[in-house]
Amino acid sequence: MPAYRAVVFDFFGTLTRSVQRGPQHAEIARSLGVDPEAVRGVLDRTFRARARGRYGSAEATLRWVIEQAGGRPRSDQVRACLPARVDALKADTRLRADAVTTLAAIRRRGLATALISDCTHELPAFLPGLPVAPLLDATIYSVRLGVCKPDPRIYLAACDQLGVRPQECLYVGDGGSHELTGAAAVGMTPVRLAAPDLTNHLVFDADTNFAGRTVRSLTELVGLVDRSLIVGTRQSAATLRPA
Repeated sequence: MPAYRAVVFDFFGTLTRSVQRGPQHAEIARSLGVDPEAVRGVLDRTFRARARGRYGSAEATLRWVIEQAGGRPRSDQVRACLPARVDALKADTRLRADAVTTLAAIRRRGLATALISDCTHELPAFLPGLPVAPLLDATIYSVRLGVCKPDPRIYLAACDQLGVRPQECLYVGDGGSHELTGAAAVGMTPVRLAAPDLTNHLVFDADTNFAGRTVRSLTELVGLVDRSLIVGTRQSAATLRPA
């Protein structure tokens, strides 16, 4: 196990508890004159395209979703619903109880931290106000980069911002978007978070065949980092020892 210089985290289901769409999404659909179930279907089948920013701005994307569900909203109606859409996504997310303490512990050990999220326009709008935001050295949002996991570019963007090589990074995620195999493909060491609450997590393209390292909590991850630091120290000492 090498000594790492950075830990890269997924957001939904990793720094947060399991995610399910709450009632606010249905309220938004009704306010725009469409069936909530029709909107749910559009959201599910177009997540990856929306997470790449395929349909344009937040306003343009919301309009497109409603139109696909059979609605014909006015521009002022769509604009009025944008804050509600951000609030709905924020309400769906609850940070894990050990998210802040884990990030702080990793940074105290001298490692950098980053976030890589397959997300739509809403996460960049509300994440800066969350307690984890000051503890992240880099944030990579798919909707801004234009690619989703497991595209190598999204992992390399985090490495570029942190100034590290992929081989110097742990990647931690619940396994959505084939993120773990994608991280391994670029040289990162992937770790699956297999927390009990994730049984009911809303996830797309899960890494079902991943057989690598697994932790049951973010706190357990800190122990993994500590073991890597011990190994790294021993390796460094060995290289300095006289022949």
